[in-house]
Parts: sequence; C-alpha cells; structure tokens
Amino acid sequence: MEYKELLISIYDEAKKNKNYSKKLTQEILENIEIIATKCFNQKGVFTVLVALSIYKIKHSEQDIRIHQAQLENGFSGRSMDTHHVTPTLKEIGLPSMAESGWLTRSLEQPFPYTLDYNGKISDKKVKKAFLELVDKIQVNNINPKFILVELFKQVIKIQEENKIEIQPLENPDKLTIIKIINLLDKQFKFNYETSYGSKLPVLAFYSIYKIIINEISRYDNCTLKPLGSRTASDKTSKSAGDIEIFSNDELFEAIEIKLDKPIDTNILRIAKEKVIKYNPKRYYILSYYEIKQEDAEEINKIIQEVKEEHGCQIIVNGIMATLKYYMRLITDLEVFYNSYSELINIDDELKAIHKQKWNELTLGLNREL
Repeated sequence: MEYKELLISIYDEAKKNKNYSKKLTQEILENIEIIATKCFNQKGVFTVLVALSIYKIKHSEQDIRIHQAQLENGFSGRSMDTHHVTPTLKEIGLPSMAESGWLTRSLEQPFPYTLDYNGKISDKKVKKAFLELVDKIQVNNINPKFILVELFKQVIKIQEENKIEIQPLENPDKLTIIKIINLLDKQFKFNYETSYGSKLPVLAFYSIYKIIINEISRYDNCTLKPLGSRTASDKTSKSAGDIEIFSNDELFEAIEIKLDKPIDTNILRIAKEKVIKYNPKRYYILSYYEIKQEDAEEINKIIQEVKEEHGCQIIVNGIMATLKYYMRLITDLEVFYNSYSELINIDDELKAIHKQKWNELTLGLNREL
C-alpha cells in the first residue's frame, strides 16, 4: 500500500470510530490529546508526527527519530512528507502546513528526535508530548497505527465541534455599506478571549480582493495567492504579507493587516525589508488602530525612501476606513457577505466562538433589514 492509500485507510478507520485506546497507555492517550488539542496552531508538529508514523508502518526497520538523510542511518522525512503526507492531509481536510511540517524551523534541526531534542518548539507541553510519542513508537514498539487512529478521531471531533451553520441574510437587497461596516467593526473588536481573532479582517480583505480582481481593470490578469496560516512566521511562510496579489507570476501587491497594534516605525522597517526582498508595486499596511502618531514623521520618511529607492508605494491606513472605501468599489455587497461567511465557515484555525459571534451579529442584522 502506498503512503497516500495507507494514510487514507487510517483516516477512514478514525471516521468509523475504530477504538484502539485499550491498546495504549494512559500516558500515550494524554499525549495524543495534547497534540490533537493544539494541532491547528502546531501544524508542523502534527504533520511531522503523522509522517513519521506512516513511514514507520511502511519501514519498520527504520529509526524514525533519525529524520534527515544527512544523519547517519537517517532518511528524508521532509521529502516523504512533501510528496505524500502533506498533500494527502490537505485532500482529506486535516491540518497541514503549506508544503511540509519540516519547514518549521524548530523541527528541521539536524538532530534526532530523541527525548532531549533541543529544537525550540514553542509550546513545551506539545514538544514533550511529540517526543514521547515518537519515543514510544520507536523504543517501545507501540503500533503507530493505533496512535494515528486515536489522534485523527480527536481532531475530527474538534473539527465537528467547530462547525457552525452560518446564518444567511434574509433581505440582502436592503444591505448597505454602513450596515456591513458596523457589523464587521463589532466582530473585529469583540474580545473572544482566545487566539486567531486577528484572522477575521484578513478574511474580510481576502473576500474583497476576490471580487475586485475581477471588477477593477487595475487587477486584470491578476491572481490571489491562497491564504496561509496565521501562525506561520515570515521566514516560514515565505510571504510578503497576509494577502498577496500576483501578476504574470510576479508579486503585484501585498497587504499586511494588524488588528491589535498601531502602525509604528518597526512595522515600517519590516515592510521595507519585505519590499526589498519581494519587490511588489504596492505594499499596504492596515491597522485597526491606524498610525502611532509619535512615529508619524519617521513613518513618512521610510515611505518616501522606499518609493525613491525601490519604486514601491507603501500605503498605511486604518482597517475600517479601507474596507469602507473598497465596499464602494464592488458591485454587490451580498457577494462579499456570502464569500466572507464561507471563509469563516471553512477556516480551520478559527474557533467555534468566532463563527458563533458572526451568526449572532448576522441575526441582529437580519432584524434590522
């Protein structure tokens, strides 16, 4: 059985609720729960664990802790993941990285995944759980299939719990720009007391750009790059911004969105580095809090330098003001609402509370319309 077919067959067992928990110790089950609970913001760890487990099933003689071919008696986990595991995870709808879990810097270190592995996985509990599970598979000969089925069962359960049926608009013909801007403003500034709320304005702008690249001549022959993970670092994601527009395979515009911090000189310096590296024609920096006034003079200086030296126009503005402007450019607000709602619905990094809040706000809007 090939890697893809093997992974799908294990996933199918998980969907059928096959129970292997009695074959595993309480310690292993607790570590599986840790990985499952954090799988959406530790996608690299999740993906690498899956890849190692699948490889062990196919190659029982291989010490899967030695995950790089350059190491003595090692194998290329990254290559196997890139070609087989990550594409299959995407296909079946489980968490995955853009290309490979080994692109995560904390996991690509050239050292075996022994219990004392010193890669700086940010979540210590996740790191401990990951290394202990790999150790149980390799040293204690625990069947990796049992671990994967139980892991997938928990991830599927979390995904189901996060599914919320998004309420439709009842009278979309009565929708106005001010009403939808007020709706978005309430959604963005709500305190969700959890992570990933900062992704909501990214999804809003992505929905806008899906429309305007088809309606505004400036964006003729342009394409939107698929959205990446909100947790990926700039070095890992290899992106110039949260949203990227390409023209003839060259970066045309990049949009960086900050929900919880004002635009300051540090953000502009980082933007300048990205302009030099990626060479877009325009670079937008949008913040809910707009510009830090004491930095305004230095910000304008950097903007001027970038324009003169690199030909790129950096544009800084507020999130809400920019959304309001773009709303005036699109022909149908309902198309935006439906696209945005769909992105909220399918996003696997957002929590149930983000989707429930959008439903609550939509119900309120329906009463107004």
